[in-house]
Amino acid sequence: MEMHDLCAIAAREPRCILATAVKVEGHAYRKQGVSMLLTEEGAMYGSISPGCLESDLQARVDRVLATQQLEFVEYDMRPEDDLSWGETIGCGGLIIVLLEPVCGELWSILSRMHTYFQSGSAVELTRSFYDQYTRIHYVIQPAEDAESKTSLYPSPVAKGASLGPINTMITEETPIPRLSLVVIHSSEADATASHSGESNLQKDGLTEAERWDVPLQISARYEPKPRLIIIGAGNDVIPVARLGKSAGFHVVIADWRETLCTAERFPGVELVLGFPREIMPVLDIQSGDYIVLMSHQFPREREFLELLEDRNYAYLGIMGSRTRTARLLNNLPPLKHLHSPVGLTIGADGPEEIAISIAAELIACKRAVVAAERRNAQRGIAHATDGHRASGR
Repeated sequence: MEMHDLCAIAAREPRCILATAVKVEGHAYRKQGVSMLLTEEGAMYGSISPGCLESDLQARVDRVLATQQLEFVEYDMRPEDDLSWGETIGCGGLIIVLLEPVCGELWSILSRMHTYFQSGSAVELTRSFYDQYTRIHYVIQPAEDAESKTSLYPSPVAKGASLGPINTMITEETPIPRLSLVVIHSSEADATASHSGESNLQKDGLTEAERWDVPLQISARYEPKPRLIIIGAGNDVIPVARLGKSAGFHVVIADWRETLCTAERFPGVELVLGFPREIMPVLDIQSGDYIVLMSHQFPREREFLELLEDRNYAYLGIMGSRTRTARLLNNLPPLKHLHSPVGLTIGADGPEEIAISIAAELIACKRAVVAAERRNAQRGIAHATDGHRASGR
């Protein structure tokens, strides 16, 4: 589950906490910076581990909500001879988790981030700690790219909404939650989960956060969900749309058949009704979009490809045999980032397995783009290289 989803959930959950892995060393299930939400009612959204930590984190929710205090929690699962984690051990790394009650400034921050994501804008969230980690300061702002548009979706921001940076200024009168440090080692996990008191904040003049070398400023960039545009609304599209949503895509279904392109068949996705020439201005295809042709209607797909000729996009997958695709592309200029037949080669048979192969290829291409961007950022290059290649299912 992505931060986009967590922001939307936080807006409707009256009492919850945000748990974020602010430092990870060694092997871990998720990367540093990943977050999840835990509610007072016991619901969990997202994950930080494969199940090793979540129940212990949930046991802290009532205290964090009652005290309105932040907590750092350490989970050290590196000692090979430590069996206290029992059957839940599976990470074998060190994870420092920050627990924040979703109220006041943080609630406003997450709400504002949700507005950014709805408009297709990338966001940078910065947490700054002061006074030996006892005070926190939040700032969010659009994460501008010199070589690409900030907004990836054509849909406008809600009327009256502003996308300027938001800065929760600290003054002596500002009611900022105090920080509680709770140190959890593997041998103490069960005993401390129900402990309601606070550990000593300092030892030898240093807080535990300082001993863990937690940065005084933590910034995280969150990209908007890439759009997955599926041309076609047949029965075989249903599992692709479902898996696309689960894989973190903003799914758009486009078709000219009103009886197929319905919210009942495709709940929770964006629907665009019309023939190719009608839907193209509405879709306003962007460089970060992923496109899959699954209408099984040769003339309509040919028309769509002709309109796609001068567009930039991240991925183009075509359902069908190589022979059919060759006919479809006949006399067209070479198309960028083409995958045909669409999907990874896993011997898929039937709609569900084919949908899995398509979703797997989409994830692989999305990760390749992210990896390329990181490599280029390290070299001081702002734009991404082409991380795609044609492959068959």
